[in-house]
Amino acid sequence: MNYLNFDKSVLTNLDKSLTKEMLRTNRSGAYNSTTLVDCNTRKYHGQLVIPVPQIDGNKHVLLSSLDETIIQHSAEFNLGVHQYEGGHFSPNGHKYIREFTCELISKTIYRVGGVIISKERLMVSNQSRTITKYTLLQAHSATTIRFKPFLAFRSVHELCVANDVASTQAIPATKGAAFCLYEPYPTLYLQFSKQPHYHHQPHWYNHLLYAKEQERGYPCTEDLMVPGYFEMPIKKGESIYFTAGIDEISPAALKKMWENELALRQARVDMYHCLRNAAIQFTKKVENGVYLLAGYPWFKVRARDQFIAMPGCTLSIGENTTFVEMATTAMREIDAFMQGECSTSINELDAPDALLWFVWSLQQYASVCDILPADMQDMVVNIVQYIVSQHHPNLFLRKNGLLYVDGTQVPMTWMNATENNQPITPRTGFVVEINALWYNALCFAASLVKKPTLKIQWQQMAEQVAQSFVDTFWNGLYLFDYVNGQYRDVEVRPNMILAVSLPFSPLSRQQQKSVLDVCTRELLTPKGLRSLSPKSGYYRPNYVGGMLERNRNYHNGPVWPWFTGAYAEAYLKIHRNSGVSFVERLLIGMEAEMKKLCVGTLSELHDGNPPYKGHGAMSYAPSVGEILRTLQLIKAMQ
Repeated sequence: MNYLNFDKSVLTNLDKSLTKEMLRTNRSGAYNSTTLVDCNTRKYHGQLVIPVPQIDGNKHVLLSSLDETIIQHSAEFNLGVHQYEGGHFSPNGHKYIREFTCELISKTIYRVGGVIISKERLMVSNQSRTITKYTLLQAHSATTIRFKPFLAFRSVHELCVANDVASTQAIPATKGAAFCLYEPYPTLYLQFSKQPHYHHQPHWYNHLLYAKEQERGYPCTEDLMVPGYFEMPIKKGESIYFTAGIDEISPAALKKMWENELALRQARVDMYHCLRNAAIQFTKKVENGVYLLAGYPWFKVRARDQFIAMPGCTLSIGENTTFVEMATTAMREIDAFMQGECSTSINELDAPDALLWFVWSLQQYASVCDILPADMQDMVVNIVQYIVSQHHPNLFLRKNGLLYVDGTQVPMTWMNATENNQPITPRTGFVVEINALWYNALCFAASLVKKPTLKIQWQQMAEQVAQSFVDTFWNGLYLFDYVNGQYRDVEVRPNMILAVSLPFSPLSRQQQKSVLDVCTRELLTPKGLRSLSPKSGYYRPNYVGGMLERNRNYHNGPVWPWFTGAYAEAYLKIHRNSGVSFVERLLIGMEAEMKKLCVGTLSELHDGNPPYKGHGAMSYAPSVGEILRTLQLIKAMQ
């Protein structure tokens, strides 16, 4: 039995199969994503979705889908699945699916009468190219296969409308054809390993429905251009390769390219290997450096998300070199930021906690590798000096040694949802996780700085911060979420767990245990920590409804899996070896997610109440990274 295998009882039931998605990336920002039955339910789905920098910083859907039709004795069996406005499906190709597996690559088996055909799919590493391999496994008579491409040529954030502007011209290409609906998009080449017969019949398919967008309260229907179709015979035992890319290639090279890519893959035989694969797919290698995307399908590179996810997505899977490449790129960007320049590659570097999370990520590297290179040591010192010197635009050092943020008009923490451009949770003043990170960074920098006078100064400052932290946040049982003047926010949130988990904690062991116990009693679920205790009058556990309702709920009850890493680390710090079995049990709920929302990865968040349904980005780097780091923490204790 394959680890990621789905039979026809799941696949032919659209209520089940349409909730399960797949995602493959090229590790340079492009991706291929749809549901297990190839019915797109998001505007973000597509057979080939790529960055188009000459247009904007977004990804763009070029090839939305590709319908295959099996023809025998003039009878046509369309394997495609589309949902249209009103909710009806046409065609109903899912009824022919017998099996789907994606342990190594995605593979679908179809059966149409006496015909059995397999479809396997992968993306080429660091190329904007997808390859699909069709193999006729069984057939008792002459068989023809038809391919009908649905073209979009639009941003993932937009939808197509039928128009007279789109160019439907078919550009000649070796064993295929190419198309470019609009300038300045790149040309999309559709090619086969076998010579097809192309029938040029441009036609708009109107009112396709994306159910996920409908659920989210967004515009949800679009029109797609089908310029024509390709047809060719296929014999029993024969394999035909199809490729979609933005460059023309030699079709003769497809089989070798396929074999080379297949040799690079590792089978996803358990949760670790699933998450390892997911982690690698966040990597974005471009000419100006190596980055970590915050998630798919819509997130770009964001400072906080990258620095939280980096250790788990690299060090925890043995990709130490990739960590160094990402850190080196980030240090260049951070240097420029501290010089007053605005980064265009790493977004939100000015977030108050972003640089502090980067210090933490370097700590993780030092812990795993037992040494911190000189340039990384210098960066830690420079970041702390930058903050102490009061040069950070959004961090203000007060006389008590704590850092103050102003979140009244703009969200300043990871809880960044807004309503009418105003923060829904305006955390202003002394924020608990920012100051826990600050104490940790200050202690770490003091251990690294070479100048004796500065070392003594920072050590003394750290002592002051520790005392101020306790005086400000400790309420006798747990930590206030934020403090602004006389106001003390008593809501129980997961942010305080960082004051326990970080390498340097300002709390006593007794205080740490008390915080851990409160988080365990009020926040812990099988998917991680809730963003707010159910005891709160503001508790909104379900991430559902339109954009406004979802924004109001976003950080007020739903579970955020990325906190699992900090919680596990805190638990093991307090309970040591006796806590290993408990932490292992925590991950049972995570493993169940491998076959749910997006197969083989973890989503951004979950409902705060059972059944803890997944939502948000289908694959989220901090979720994946922190569960991988949790697995590493367990391994280190055994």
